[in-house]
Amino acid sequence: MKSESFENLRVYRAAEAVGDLIWEVVLTWDGFARDTIGRQLARAADSIGANIAEGYGRKSYADNKRFVAIARGSLMETRHWLRRAHKRGLLTNEQTTSLQSLLEPLPKSLNAYLKSIGPTNTPNDQ
Repeated sequence: MKSESFENLRVYRAAEAVGDLIWEVVLTWDGFARDTIGRQLARAADSIGANIAEGYGRKSYADNKRFVAIARGSLMETRHWLRRAHKRGLLTNEQTTSLQSLLEPLPKSLNAYLKSIGPTNTPNDQ
């Protein structure tokens, strides 16, 4: 049974949690770090959930799948910017570990959600 709204998808809620935590962390950085890596990191992280939501609202299964694939790309970009932020001393080891643990299940969740989309597989609460 299809969820009534994208907000009910576990994968969306997980993406939202990642974006919110990254936002909180980036707000503590100085102006240069916030305006460079911080901006890119926050946009990439928020784009994961935004693309899940946008795909959910599309008319066709193919469009929905395309946006989930874009969400996967945003996830990889988020991982890139986390690595850069850690390497440049903007994230502590603890912050990096915490963020990585939130990101770790997302590829499998996105893949499972992607597989659930289709005429015989309606999107379920992935």
